[in-house]
Amino acid sequence: MALLVAAALAFVLLHLLVSGTRLRDALTGTIGSGPYMGLFSLASVGLIVWLSMSYGPARADALNTVWWGATPATKWIQLGLMLVAFLLVVPGLTTPNPTSVRQEGALEKPDVIKGMLRITRHPFLWGVAVWAAGHLLVNGDLASLVLFGAMLALAVFGTVSIDAKRKRALGATWDNFAAQTSNVPFAAIAAGRQSLKVGEIGWWRLALAVALWAGTIFAHQLMFGVSPLP
Repeated sequence: MALLVAAALAFVLLHLLVSGTRLRDALTGTIGSGPYMGLFSLASVGLIVWLSMSYGPARADALNTVWWGATPATKWIQLGLMLVAFLLVVPGLTTPNPTSVRQEGALEKPDVIKGMLRITRHPFLWGVAVWAAGHLLVNGDLASLVLFGAMLALAVFGTVSIDAKRKRALGATWDNFAAQTSNVPFAAIAAGRQSLKVGEIGWWRLALAVALWAGTIFAHQLMFGVSPLP
């Protein structure tokens, strides 16, 4: 359990205290953007591997207290949440977005705010947040709270960190983009700053998201040893 907690803390702190902060600015100013991105990516992958390898033993640990488990009802809810997560993640990864790594230049396009960006300027991270929250719903043991809780916290606070980083780097250009969009999904639409245009997202993106969701459901037991079906 201690290894999982250490890995989760290291993973979250790496992103919240380095990525998106002035420490990142200082590091890139010293070693350059390319070397920084390489080292940061290597550290991130290493910590993800550490998290993954620590999770299984932690679940078998005597200290792994279980407060709740999955029920047929929560499994159905979880399946719905995973569909929402895929509908955010897949378009989020395939849509030009100035909040994504090395895509700041997308702000130069006059029509950058369309499709998924009308819903949120952080679709990928909110998809990860929904994914983590769904897994917490059906996994009430301490090890799962550490793993998925860390992912949920990182995804939510990561959106704020990225916004701060972009504001420092892009100034008024970023302010104009942020004023027309929202961090929280659907907030800009609810405020009247945007309108929902599903067709702009791209039907192929939505179809791919649904296909990957369905494929993950049926491959989940093979990959992770647990069926998500009620």
